[in-house]
Amino acid sequence: MAVDADAALNPRPDLLAIAQLIQPGEKVLDLGCGDGILLRYLIDTRQITGRGIELSEAGVLACVRKGLSVRQGNLHEGLSDYRDQSFDSVILSQTLPYLNDPAFIIREMLRVGRRAIVSFANWGHWRCRLNLLLTGRMPVASDLPQPWHGAPRVRPLTVRDFGEWCTRNGVRVTTEMYLQGARRIAVRRDKNLRATTAIFELR
Repeated sequence: MAVDADAALNPRPDLLAIAQLIQPGEKVLDLGCGDGILLRYLIDTRQITGRGIELSEAGVLACVRKGLSVRQGNLHEGLSDYRDQSFDSVILSQTLPYLNDPAFIIREMLRVGRRAIVSFANWGHWRCRLNLLLTGRMPVASDLPQPWHGAPRVRPLTVRDFGEWCTRNGVRVTTEMYLQGARRIAVRRDKNLRATTAIFELR
C-alpha cells in the first residue's frame, strides 16, 4: 500500500529512538498513538503488526487515512479487552503526563505486553529549572511546548521522579535513552539536568 505524504515521514527524534528498540515482525500496541506516524513508520521499516488506541477523533481519522488499525477510546478503559502478553511491545509516547492514573496504565502495559516503552518530556532539564528560578513562572518543557492552561492538562515529571517510581513499584528498567533535542546523550549521573526527553524500556 502506498504511504501518503505526511506518513512518508520525518518522525520526531523520540519516535526514531523508540523505533530502534523494536525488532522486525513484533506485535506492537501504541497507546495514545495520535496521528499514527510511529505505527506507520514501524510497519514500513520493521514490518510489525501494529494496533493503536487514540482518544481524539481527529487522530483516529488520521490513522485510518494511513491504513492503520486504530480504535478510539480512553486508555483507562481500553486495555481490559486485551489478554495477558498479547503484544511484544506496548508503547506510550509523550502521553504519560496527560494520564489521570499513570501508574495503572503502566501496570496494564506490562500485563498485556512483554515489555513497555515509555517516553516523556523531562521537566528536570536545566533550562526548565533556570526558567522557573529567573521568571517565577511555570516552565514549558522543551520537547512538550504546552502552556500550563492548555488542554488537556499536563502533570510535569522528571527523569528522577520516574526512576524512583519504578524502583518503589518493582518495575525493572532494562534500557534508558536520553535525548537533548534531536541528539542522543550519554547515560550519566547528570542525565536529569541534560536530557530534554527520556525513553525507558520496562519489564
